Amino acid sequence: MSDEKKFKSGFVNIIGNPNVGKSTLMNVLMKERLVIATHKAQTTRHRIKGILTGEDYQIVFSDTPGVLDPAYELQSKMMDAVKESLVDADVILYVVEIGEKRLKNEDVFERLQKTSTPIILLLNKIDTVTPERLNEAVEYWHELLPKAEILPISAKENVNLDLLINKIKAILPEGPQYYPEDQLTDRSERFIVNEVIREKILLNYQKEIPYSVEVVTERFKEDLNLISIDAEIYVERDSQKGIIIGHKGESLSKVGKEAREELEKFFDKKVFLKLFVKVRKDWRSKENDLRRFGY
Repeated sequence: MSDEKKFKSGFVNIIGNPNVGKSTLMNVLMKERLVIATHKAQTTRHRIKGILTGEDYQIVFSDTPGVLDPAYELQSKMMDAVKESLVDADVILYVVEIGEKRLKNEDVFERLQKTSTPIILLLNKIDTVTPERLNEAVEYWHELLPKAEILPISAKENVNLDLLINKIKAILPEGPQYYPEDQLTDRSERFIVNEVIREKILLNYQKEIPYSVEVVTERFKEDLNLISIDAEIYVERDSQKGIIIGHKGESLSKVGKEAREELEKFFDKKVFLKLFVKVRKDWRSKENDLRRFGY
């Protein structure tokens, strides 16, 4: 009889309300900064896979947009991605903050309650609460989702994340290696560029501006020592274009510098980045534009 370990693999989808730490969690689990994470809601717009491969396992994590009640077509597309993630998961990681109540979209929460897929409910940011509040939260969620396994964690402080990986591996079925062992994500280099630029816009502008922005990399040319990138930043109105560019182009220059530095770290190569700002009126509400932007 062989005592050789069986290879386990599967899809582990991360869901939760905006700003509960889903993207931070995935980056820490992957030990790589694959997805953008800011303090602002709706930072994540797409499902992004992170592929973690070990000697006898491959876990395909999927970060998803924060759950909300859609106000326009872009947000509807984002919620479609979340609903899809409930269907194709082998394991669901449901991330909540201590003191938080149920999901902000009732339909998604009802699907979560009815699913037969194993759920690990992660009580995140436990480094910020008392043991009493933690116990209250465990009782609250046990009543709402009795089939879920509850695990207190801190994504930021890396508390209980090794334990989480072991729990996931125990649940996953035996299966094939879906991706090459050196592949970290299913997304292209151009997508990574778009997201890094969008993150810098989220961090540098206030109010509605970051939410009205989409980024498209039009040119990505890699040589031995240099990557040359042309990227277009789309906004919905002329007034937003002026704000993005800023006085004498200073605001856009700052975004470009920060994005370039981040991309040089990620690609481990010199980057030459050119940014252009264009207006595409009300793109968040137009099916054709959303399709063009990959939604």
